[in-house]
Amino acid sequence: MNFYITFGQRHIHKINNKTFDSNCIALIVASNMTEARERAFKLFSKKWFTSYKEEEKKHDTEFMSYFPRGVIRVE
Repeated sequence: MNFYITFGQRHIHKINNKTFDSNCIALIVASNMTEARERAFKLFSKKWFTSYKEEEKKHDTEFMSYFPRGVIRVE
């Protein structure tokens, strides 16, 4: 399942030559929300904003306009 992590303005992470910040959404593939959030805490510590399930993620252009760098998959 796909889970999406967003970041606050001061949350900046460099992981595997990728930058995660408030201008993008991190995609985590996991079997459930608990696993996805555990992975987010492991990768980003407490410096991220919120998480969404696939069905909760808004696909409208207004929502995505807040994330000009788009969705970046966490490897």
